[in-house]
Amino acid sequence: MPGQCWPMRQPVVAGKSRQPRKLESMTDDTSAPAPLRIDVVSDVVCPWCYIGKRRLEAATALVPDIAVTITWRPFFLNPWIPREGIDRKTYLETKFGSVARYHAIAERVVAAAAAEGLLYAPDKVSRQPNTLDCHRLILWSRSAIDPGRMKQRLMELYFAEGADLSDPETLVQAAIDCGMDGGLVRKLLASDADVERVEREADSAKEAGIDGVPCFIFGSSIIVTGAQSPDYLAAAIARTAEEQTRATA
Repeated sequence: MPGQCWPMRQPVVAGKSRQPRKLESMTDDTSAPAPLRIDVVSDVVCPWCYIGKRRLEAATALVPDIAVTITWRPFFLNPWIPREGIDRKTYLETKFGSVARYHAIAERVVAAAAAEGLLYAPDKVSRQPNTLDCHRLILWSRSAIDPGRMKQRLMELYFAEGADLSDPETLVQAAIDCGMDGGLVRKLLASDADVERVEREADSAKEAGIDGVPCFIFGSSIIVTGAQSPDYLAAAIARTAEEQTRATA
């Protein structure tokens, strides 16, 4: 079934083995030695991505002497869902077999989120969205605010508040909450602006061999798949920074 890329178990590490095909526009400036670039491929409705974002933030705090820039890349966890979204019950029955089966599996995820200080309230979610417009909004936020802030707000709306991310007005209000121009965002959402760009980037991730998220790409060389611990992610950051330093020495 499409969209089965979110593993319900703790994800595994994809180390520095074979070099995947690079994501589109991933290395716009290969000459700059610093800051260290981190590309994060994820979706706003993936609970491990929600947890992984918090763990990455903790990881960067563990290596404060290493400057990083984080680029949030789109991924469609459920590309088969229509643009208007579907009823949550229908979604859970289609993907997991039954609502009860999902909730039995999700208990671990709820606990993992709580351990990171995050709230995941699956009972509040009544509609499963297509996330194309969410990724468009994150893309547009690059020119106005920290895109990580926009991504966090969308995740909080979905996981903690059960908001319908298929509703354009929900996205407009999220943009306003983060300091963006609501009128401009409303106009852009009503258009096809950057639809092809976001879809192309998401396809690029799949073509690069990424089939599970979150996926962290450090300096385009070291790849870590899954919501790994802050210590593990910090070690990957330090290792990549060291390799970059040696390469430019």
